[in-house]
Amino acid sequence: MDLNKAIEIAKSARLNSTHKDYFVGACLVTKSGKYYSGCNIDNMEIQSICAERTAFVKALSEGERDFDYILVVGGKKDCTILDDCKPCGYCRQFMVQFVDKDFKIYTCYGENNKVDCYTIDDLLPNAFSF
Repeated sequence: MDLNKAIEIAKSARLNSTHKDYFVGACLVTKSGKYYSGCNIDNMEIQSICAERTAFVKALSEGERDFDYILVVGGKKDCTILDDCKPCGYCRQFMVQFVDKDFKIYTCYGENNKVDCYTIDDLLPNAFSF
């Protein structure tokens, strides 16, 4: 697992955001070692898509189904120190359909690129699934 590579990919992806104020980047890593990036795409805040879902949709559309972890970064457009940016509820519910309960979600933030780790079950206990 190369978290440093995932951090750089997510930070780079974040720069492609179309949101006017808040830029989020994500790096989804498959169990086979492929990296899929995503940024938040704003559509007049009506049908926007978050960075996490962007990365998942890219991977899923390429036939990927076995995911290792996702790393998320976010902050104001021109910030150099990132916020502690966790996936929103919609993204959590979306992800739970494609991962197991131990799927890891990393956040990277702060002056020293602090990394926190959660499982999907930590962030969405008792998730709806069928």
